[in-house]
Amino acid sequence: MSDKYAVFGNPIAHSLSPLIHTFFANTLNEDIEYGRVLVEDGGFVKAAEAFKASGGKGFNVTAPCKIDAFNFVDKLSDAAKTAGAVNTVKFTSDGVLGDNTDGVGFISDLKRLQVKLEGADVLLIGAGGAAQGILYPLVKSEAAKITVVNRTASKALSLAQKVNSDKVEAKGFDSLCGDFSIIINASSSSLFKELPPLDDSFIKKAEFVYDLAYTKEGSTVFTQKAQSLGVSSAFDGLGMLIMQAAASYEIWRGVCPDVEATITYMRSVLSSR
Repeated sequence: MSDKYAVFGNPIAHSLSPLIHTFFANTLNEDIEYGRVLVEDGGFVKAAEAFKASGGKGFNVTAPCKIDAFNFVDKLSDAAKTAGAVNTVKFTSDGVLGDNTDGVGFISDLKRLQVKLEGADVLLIGAGGAAQGILYPLVKSEAAKITVVNRTASKALSLAQKVNSDKVEAKGFDSLCGDFSIIINASSSSLFKELPPLDDSFIKKAEFVYDLAYTKEGSTVFTQKAQSLGVSSAFDGLGMLIMQAAASYEIWRGVCPDVEATITYMRSVLSSR
């Protein structure tokens, strides 16, 4: 009988997680079943308990359920505590473990792309859950400075205060100044095919641009904008998605999948859609 896993969220039909984890298992010659669970409003605990009762070994969590998962588990990893959210749940004999692999997935993808964080001035666009998930790993990195910018400056300040680091400052777009070698879009703008209100002058000076969103074409409106302004290194977030999935798989199964092969496979799958 296959070990049973799933991804929880709402909406969930669009999720690539079943494809990714099934590919992981196939390349590792492991037998798993990975599905999708649509979580109705207020129904997370019921869905999680039903999944466990049906023999589930663990599950991933996407929007809007990461806080529900955080409150559901018995034990939290340091990464989950810092992020204030859980994206990976594992059922163990000692209880329910909650982890968050978004940060490690993000940093791992930057390393894959050979981005040098050492001494860098980083601009982080957005102050929501996605930004919170990667801010602390950025602080732990060797980046010299991280500026969080958001349409609502008070939200940027609130996020910056959570990490309590001299490296981090918060700005609104109207008060933003300085040069940034790395720009990361963690806002939801690209999901709506919109650009954040960032002046072109900042993008032109960047050496590397990254968007947490991803598309079947391999570029978002934001990375396309960066490329049009002369930034040659501009990437979408598919690599992060796969890296964080691989970290989840390792938490569950104790083995690390081949991420490069999976990225190639998923690009092929997406381009054919």
